[in-house]
Amino acid sequence: MHTATASAPPQTSVSLLAPLSGSLFAIEHVPDPVFAQKMVGDGIAIDPTSQSLLAPCDGEIIQLHPSHHAVTLRTLQGLEVLMHIGLDTVALRGKGFTPHVKVGDRVKTGEALIDFDADYIALHAKSLLTEMVITNGDRVQTLIGRSGSVTVGEDIILEVTLAGAVDAETATPVGEQTTSAPIVIPNPIGLHARPAAVLANLAKHYQAKIQLHRGNDSANVRSVIALMNLQVVQKETVTLTAIGADAKAAVLALTDAIARGLGEDVSVPAVAPLKPAQSQQSQPLRPRSTDANLLLGVSASPGLAVGQTYRVREDVLSIVETAQNPVAEKQQLDAAIAQAMLEVEAVRAKVEEQGKPDKAAIFAAHRELLADPELLDVAHSYLDQGKSAAFAWKQAFTAQAEQLARLPNALFAQRANDLRDVGQRVLRLLVGATATAASYPPNTILLAEDLTPSDMATLDREVVKGFCTLAGGATSHVAILARSMGVPAIVGAEPRLLELPDGSSVILDGSQGTLRLHATPDELERVQQRIAQQQARQTTDRQYATYPAVTIDGYRVEVVANIGSLNDAKESVALGGEGVGLLRTEVMFMARALAPSEEEQTTLYRSILQVLGRDRSLIVRTLDVGGDKPLSYLPMPHEENPFLGERGIRMAFDQPDMLRTQLRALLRASGAGTLRVMFPMIGRLEEIQMAKAILEEERQRLGIAPIAVGIMIEVPSAAVMAEQFAKEVDFFSIGTNDLTQYTLAMDRGHPKLAPYVDSLHPAVLQLIAQTVKGASQHGKWVGVCGGSASDPQAVPLLLGLGVKELSVSIATIPSIKAQIRTLNFAHCQTLAKQALTLSTAAAVRALCPLVDE
Repeated sequence: MHTATASAPPQTSVSLLAPLSGSLFAIEHVPDPVFAQKMVGDGIAIDPTSQSLLAPCDGEIIQLHPSHHAVTLRTLQGLEVLMHIGLDTVALRGKGFTPHVKVGDRVKTGEALIDFDADYIALHAKSLLTEMVITNGDRVQTLIGRSGSVTVGEDIILEVTLAGAVDAETATPVGEQTTSAPIVIPNPIGLHARPAAVLANLAKHYQAKIQLHRGNDSANVRSVIALMNLQVVQKETVTLTAIGADAKAAVLALTDAIARGLGEDVSVPAVAPLKPAQSQQSQPLRPRSTDANLLLGVSASPGLAVGQTYRVREDVLSIVETAQNPVAEKQQLDAAIAQAMLEVEAVRAKVEEQGKPDKAAIFAAHRELLADPELLDVAHSYLDQGKSAAFAWKQAFTAQAEQLARLPNALFAQRANDLRDVGQRVLRLLVGATATAASYPPNTILLAEDLTPSDMATLDREVVKGFCTLAGGATSHVAILARSMGVPAIVGAEPRLLELPDGSSVILDGSQGTLRLHATPDELERVQQRIAQQQARQTTDRQYATYPAVTIDGYRVEVVANIGSLNDAKESVALGGEGVGLLRTEVMFMARALAPSEEEQTTLYRSILQVLGRDRSLIVRTLDVGGDKPLSYLPMPHEENPFLGERGIRMAFDQPDMLRTQLRALLRASGAGTLRVMFPMIGRLEEIQMAKAILEEERQRLGIAPIAVGIMIEVPSAAVMAEQFAKEVDFFSIGTNDLTQYTLAMDRGHPKLAPYVDSLHPAVLQLIAQTVKGASQHGKWVGVCGGSASDPQAVPLLLGLGVKELSVSIATIPSIKAQIRTLNFAHCQTLAKQALTLSTAAAVRALCPLVDE
């Protein structure tokens, strides 16, 4: 290296030589939006034929990335020149690169900076295309690049004319300093060039002087080089400070952007590929039957079905690997994605019209998958290598789906099926395959490796009586749709499922997760009679749905509905619902670009109250997101245990403006009927006290009469401390789904553990008993809004434990009310006492067998 003895006199222009031999490309044509949109800076790209990066001019090395794929040189005139070898090469973590410089070295034109193994990089990275950009563009007045082929160290590829403007960063900012809360970096490889460029570009929208701090080190957020020099890695904590008139807005916006990953997919951790042995070990253990005529699986949607098997086989599409015209192939891919967007939107609108906004949100998420930039980047990289649009797209979506499927979080892994669904839709369009509605014989029980949400949206319920799949889980979108359609279903079944011949007579029990094979005519007849009796009973139950739910010895129970929309409210009233015990407000927050406004929320709450009338009450649960319910516009950093992290009231406290907006809307709507507010995931007394204080502040500002306040009992600590909580609230509503999974420490969506997550486990019943006892000491009532309220085996026990209200799924309102009218309350109390002495959920269920009349 050479040591400079004196500074060169300032010049008005700088000529930069080719650091590599090869062909030049305009920066706008680089298949990476961060470079193509000049977020890093303006410059040029080279498709290299040499393998040693040379200095394009004299200068000082001010940055060398730890992965050795990028280096920045500051010229004698102060220009900062970033040279970035390849695309996505940061993931190689230095393999294939040999640096010859370090930070602080002075170099002469033509000296070697980095040698690289082009063959290795071409095989393991997205592209070899190398970018040379000016990162401090405020110093540039004009920049002229050439085109064609160039020789390293000989040809000038950039002519830069310097601007005479004063650097805005040297000016003294005016205003107070704003500091962010600590931010955890979610990016798998930290703040490398791409996320750093996005952050720097966002910062340019604000006048404030903004710094990023990590420990004692800090960097100017507008400088990509400074950000990369901090070498911030995943899970490190940083803070932002800003000084200036718009400092607060800048900190809020940039905090949000960092928490979201700055354009990178932060939901998929960067992990090494699984070894074969690991991959086999990671497969969930499936239940196996010792009975050759019985297949076991996981219950996905309850109900009985009788029919003949029909195996669903995936279409084999013919795909040509290579193509001659990458531009034409890209246009073809863009057109197919645009058409797929229209098709998905049509499906979403159809489901929305059926009054199922929460189910429509599934297909809104599919639109987002189609627009995923990472997916498009991977596909475009294959197009650049001369692959066909169909081949490039298939490689892109299948690779990402496989990566999702390997995740240890069962919920995220199940979303791989959604990606395959939209991927196949585009692929069919690319190869010209006609998507025709599936046609099945009458009384079909579908067997498949897996089904997709699109399959469910077009399912003919009159023909298909149920389905059983090898893959999937109880929280998959397919399972959710099956339950909403009333289709009995089993997922996660034994592999021999796919060996069954078409036309086999079977009995599917979605409630028990079993498929009975080779059923005899007598067995089929008995089950058909059971189904007919159930249907007849349902008809009778509906005839008397408006009658009150009173036991034969006079104990009155209020049966209300769990709803998510205005249409749900109308349906619940028509089926005899005596009110709403749970309005899931998160439904209206999902599948949107922005949170609903105060006016929009007020209108919905008021409309539901008007549908219910003055004689029926409405219990509204405040926004309950986090865990398995993310929002696209709400920053939710990656958490190792999201169900134990920021969800429910914890997330609300982290977003106080959103909470206050919702509370104001509820208060404003309260005059239209009987409205009660309920806070989710309360585990500490301080939380309900804080929530009540915020509600009271907004109430006093609006000058509106007080409304009743309750909490969800879904955390064991709240049940154990029910007597103390009862002093703070007007009522309790037990969410048995969450209470069970937190009590048993089992994820209720886990494909292996789901069968054991039973709300009738004696430990859960003990907590319900404690809740009722604590509430009664202060004259407060207890309801149940979880799955147990709709479970016929649980109903007598809940009554016997002293529950006053059952908030059930809409479809079960008539049957639950009819069941209560057959019960004796004194006997229910005896059953409840017995259940509390038992040791297993199975023993409890044996105490309260299902009765088919």
